[in-house]
Formats: sequence, structure tokens, C-alpha cells
Amino acid sequence: MKIQCLIIDDEPLAINVIKNYLQKIEDIELVNTFNNAIDGLNFLKHHKVDVIFLDIGMPILDGISFIKSLKEPPLIIITSAYTEYAVETYALDVIDYLVKPIEFPRFMNALNKVYRRLNLKQAPSDISHSRPYIFIKIDKKKMKKIFLDEILVIESQKDYLKIITINGRFMIHSTLSDFTDLLPASDFIRIHRSYTISISKIDAVEGNSIEIDGMRYSIGRSYIDEVKAKILNSSI
Repeated sequence: MKIQCLIIDDEPLAINVIKNYLQKIEDIELVNTFNNAIDGLNFLKHHKVDVIFLDIGMPILDGISFIKSLKEPPLIIITSAYTEYAVETYALDVIDYLVKPIEFPRFMNALNKVYRRLNLKQAPSDISHSRPYIFIKIDKKKMKKIFLDEILVIESQKDYLKIITINGRFMIHSTLSDFTDLLPASDFIRIHRSYTISISKIDAVEGNSIEIDGMRYSIGRSYIDEVKAKILNSSI
């Protein structure tokens, strides 16, 4: 089932940018757009959505007041030209804060947080039938779905990452810190300034190195304590 989303923004250009981005992603459905929060509020009285892309500086009812008026708000992604509201909106549990003009990689970073949050919110009976995933941009137009349980290692190569999976390798433009933040901490751990690995894919641990799929990866000195606490101490 597709993720249902709504755009509320008083700038037509900003709405068009987000609409264009959403059209590139197959499992997202844009159900409506509004240029003011009042119409959005009335719509939500009779319709349910998963995500709202919400501007802050709107007439009559601003974005922050809009969020506070919702009894059970969906996931909120702020889209604003100003940064000064970030702290206040995060206190309202928004899932991300995008500053205009919004670049597509940053937009996808926010959406990946949505995928994670929605997977985590599923009932236990549904979890066995759902495989958490993220989307990565592998060329200028194509978005590739990657299931988290297929990832072996993420390797930093300057301004790029090599994502090594059981089905292939993919290069993306991102930092290791940003990408690691998208992954569930219970399943992945950073072991080096250049490597984040899947805990379940570890074949062996020897000294200060980890073996995955026949390859050895060094554990960085500053990461060794955390790695030992999380991995080595769980051994029998």
C-alpha cells in the first residue's frame, strides 16, 4: 500500500518542487495540496494521511499552530525558507526540517526517515510480512529500493559511499554519518571512520577486525569499545 502524503505551502513553486520529487518515487501517493493551513486542517477532518510536507510562514494559521491543533498528527516534514524555527518544531516531534531550496538528496534523506518510522510503527503481527527498506539514488533519474536485510557493509570513499549488498554494489553521493543515521542502531554499527556494517552479517571477529562475506574490515581505535560492548560481549 502506498504512503499517503499531503503538501501544505503558500508558495506554488515550492509545491511544484515537492510534487516533482514525489513523482519519482513509486510507493508514494500525493493525495492533495493546499496553499493554506486552514484548508489542510478541514481536509484532515475527513481524510487520513501518513505524511505532511508543511510550510511554516503561512497567513491566518502558521505551520507551528497547525501542528499544535492536531490531536493525532501524522508524520510532519517541515519545508521552510527559514532555519530559526527548527528547535521549536523538533520539540513537536517533526520527523525532519528541510530548508528551501530543497535539494533532492536531502529530500530523500527525509523520506528515508519516514520509511523507517512507518516500519517501526507497524504492529508486531505485521512485521514478519514487511521488510524495512530505503531508497537510494543510483543515477540522475533512478531511485533504487534497498532492503535493509540485504546490506552487508557501507564503505566511505571520500564524498561517496559504496553500499555492498548480497545482490550487488551501489555508489551514492552521501556521507557515512548521514547514511548510518538512517539505519536502525539495533541492526547496524559503525566500526571505523570508513565502515558501517550489518551486525547480523558478521561471519567472524578476530583481534581488531571483522569478517563479512570473506572480506576483513578493521575496527577503528575510537570505535573498539562500542563494538565490543555491542557485538563481542554478546558472544557465548
